[in-house]
Amino acid sequence: MLVIVLENAPPRLRGRLAMWLVEARAGVYVGDLSKRVREMLWGQVCEGIEDGNAVLLWSTNTESGYDFLTAGTNRRMPVEFDGLKLVSFLPVEKEDAEPVAKASG
Repeated sequence: MLVIVLENAPPRLRGRLAMWLVEARAGVYVGDLSKRVREMLWGQVCEGIEDGNAVLLWSTNTESGYDFLTAGTNRRMPVEFDGLKLVSFLPVEKEDAEPVAKASG
């Protein structure tokens, strides 16, 4: 079993994935494909994601029973911790604060 989730992806990439996988929800693709096909699809996702982001999850023989990869810019970053892959959140980028007007007087 594998799952690919896309955010802000170009329509041509979504269409390419729809040829191989079932789009269960907008941007959520599910299927059961070989490792070779999974790697080929992930290569196409990485090449075509542009300004969007994506995550690939698949069943495998690990402690958690799955593994995952990410592509594109996202606050969630995979990190290895004692052999487990976890998700770390980057801090929210705050927009430049407007200068506070000083009272004259």
